[in-house]
Amino acid sequence: MNAAPLQHHGLSHVGVATHDMEATIAFYTGILGFPVVADHVTEIGQGGRVRQVYFDIGADTYFVFMESKGVPEIPENFPTGINEALGTPAGMFHFSFNLETREELVARQNALVNQGIEVSDIIDLGHADSIFFFDPNNLQLEFCWHSRRFDASDMGKRSTADLA
Repeated sequence: MNAAPLQHHGLSHVGVATHDMEATIAFYTGILGFPVVADHVTEIGQGGRVRQVYFDIGADTYFVFMESKGVPEIPENFPTGINEALGTPAGMFHFSFNLETREELVARQNALVNQGIEVSDIIDLGHADSIFFFDPNNLQLEFCWHSRRFDASDMGKRSTADLA
């Protein structure tokens, strides 16, 4: 008996941590323009609480931040930057937000600079143009505009680049 093929419906959400939910909300709503669509607090039976805030990043996908306060066994000061926490080089773990036009990418870059955010130059990745920056939790973020769809020429491709 053959099983039915798995259906793929995209990503629901990505969950990450923060120690300062108010700064995170200010950044993601005020600077990036992602609205908060849910804000839940769970009281933990052993003590403390976990707050989860959901940001709508488009296409029925959410970026969820969790902030724990006073929960036994969860340190109050663990690194929230994934690369820092794992000891990996910057950029190895990052989150990329899709844009529809190159003009929108340029506008996002200018808006970030105007708000005092350090942001990379626009980087041509061959199939896409991107900018990179960090949030208040030391998470590396990217805005990306795909200039073309992937095709057979992308298989086995080799190129050179400088680090972002």
